[in-house]
Amino acid sequence: MHSTTSSYKSIKLITFLCICLIILNSCNGKLPGGDARKFPADPKKRVEKNLSEGRGFTINSALEKSRGGVFEFASSNELWRASLDTIDFMPLSSVNYSGGVIISDWYSDDQNSNESIKLSIRFLTNEIRSDAIVIKVFNRKCGDNLINCSISENQGALALELKKEILKKATIYQKQKKEKNFKPYVSSTPD
Repeated sequence: MHSTTSSYKSIKLITFLCICLIILNSCNGKLPGGDARKFPADPKKRVEKNLSEGRGFTINSALEKSRGGVFEFASSNELWRASLDTIDFMPLSSVNYSGGVIISDWYSDDQNSNESIKLSIRFLTNEIRSDAIVIKVFNRKCGDNLINCSISENQGALALELKKEILKKATIYQKQKKEKNFKPYVSSTPD
């Protein structure tokens, strides 16, 4: 029994070493981004440049395990937050962050209950720009007691106004986030 366990461990060790050698051999001696002409020679300036560009390494981030999927990111996505804040008066039918879709339920004001609207917001990218989201507005007109309803897509100004408002709020959120997270680099060693 003891010899099978030790032979199994030695097979695992040999397999691990072979995989490491294959990986190291496939590097061809080139490291990505290793062009010294693109970086300052002074280490203090390199550190400042890396920190200003948001690059860095901490032990906590390396040891931290991922907790879930993309849902951790939903609250920090300015475009997503701005969309939900803009249509917060409407009941939501479906919200899927990982699929990039927000669909509202039918909404009508108290003045005319036979007419209602429904929104569909589709996210094409997380960047704040005019082609990042597609908004569709649907109108529903019904007879008495919500029977004989006709549904049509509204090509009017409402979708454009909603998009404009969402992009404006997202830009404000992005600016606030940058101001909040900005930490100037202070050298720990005296000059």
